[in-house]
Amino acid sequence: MKRIAKAHWNGTLQEGTGEISTQSTVLNQTQYSFKTRFADGIGTNPEELIAAAHAGCFSMALSATLAHHNITAGDIFTTATVDLDMQALSITGIHLDLQASVIEGVDEATFTEIAEGAKAHCIVSKVLNVPITLSVVYA
Repeated sequence: MKRIAKAHWNGTLQEGTGEISTQSTVLNQTQYSFKTRFADGIGTNPEELIAAAHAGCFSMALSATLAHHNITAGDIFTTATVDLDMQALSITGIHLDLQASVIEGVDEATFTEIAEGAKAHCIVSKVLNVPITLSVVYA
């Protein structure tokens, strides 16, 4: 299986513009620029897309891990925050904030342990070479 995304860029780093498209066409010539990446512009940016991919992957991995334990997931809301070091121009870490509805018969400690396992086994987590932290609100 392969997934494809394409990017086009024209111009200098600060004045240029580009478009990103995905195979599914969910992103179809979606604009990105220096301003959308490092200031407040309209469009997307690579770090935001990494965060979205990680939040989605982790949420699905958690559901699958719960199912592996014969537990049906309730509502799972994940926010992924990518930390960008502007001096080093590198991503220094990602933090996952998980809010999940309580599942009957599953205590918070067990749920958190399962969530930590899902974090480790999420496909996107495996490809990222940065520290990944997780906080859980189970209510």
